[in-house]
Amino acid sequence: MPAFALTTRIDGEEPRKAGPFVKWAGGKTSLLAELHKHVPARLRGYHEPFVGGGALFFSLRPRRAFLADSNAELIHAYLQVRDHVGAVLDALSRHVYERGHFEAVRALDPLSLAPAARAARFIYLNKTCFNGLWRVNRAGRFNVPFGRYKDPTFLDPAALVRAHQALRGAQIEQAPFELSLEKARPGDFVYLDPPYDPVSATASFTSYTPDPFGWADQQRLAAACTALNRRGIRFLLSNSATDRVRKLYRGFEQRIVHAPRHVSCKGDGRGRVDELLVFNG
Repeated sequence: MPAFALTTRIDGEEPRKAGPFVKWAGGKTSLLAELHKHVPARLRGYHEPFVGGGALFFSLRPRRAFLADSNAELIHAYLQVRDHVGAVLDALSRHVYERGHFEAVRALDPLSLAPAARAARFIYLNKTCFNGLWRVNRAGRFNVPFGRYKDPTFLDPAALVRAHQALRGAQIEQAPFELSLEKARPGDFVYLDPPYDPVSATASFTSYTPDPFGWADQQRLAAACTALNRRGIRFLLSNSATDRVRKLYRGFEQRIVHAPRHVSCKGDGRGRVDELLVFNG
């Protein structure tokens, strides 16, 4: 039996809302107010084929949600938090924040682990690695070094239980975005937050999976947005505000918003950057 009670209430406090249970490069928590301006008041169905940290999903709590990503470890963690959060918490409680332990866990083959332990490995590494990045090499092996934190919170029962409650009923799958978008119907809403087009030759970070998301993928995504529009499906897309991305979506409404940049190996590389919102309604 799980050692953790599945409740989000803390004595003397009101229950908090669910939020992302992993760190994710380009997470949208800081932009939620801007994103909400483009979300329909009524959601027949909600689709997010690049779910990442899922900040918009968790803030909306839609009744019918279809979440997907191409990152197998991320999707496995979502499924385990949805279906077996107590076992994930038990597995997380066995981890410690120590370099040797981190490196030993990083070296493990996730497919050799029990399902809950595999999800716990993902969450632990995500919360204790350098900058909270999830980066893999061509072989699909996680290769981010140990992070230096004062007291990282990788075991947060209340946060995971809130996520579990929000995810109940959501359909979750590992799938390429085209396949995921086939489920969208008129009256649904789609939020697309792909790996961003790099703003410079040294700013590219698309290695969430063994196959980086390149310019040809950006073009395929733009074509998919055109197809959604023709099918009468509302969408909102986030990307970097590069000239070529703006040109790629010139047939749709566009807005520039300012977002903090958190992922940088240099302190002076963190600040506010222009991001592009593209939408059709």
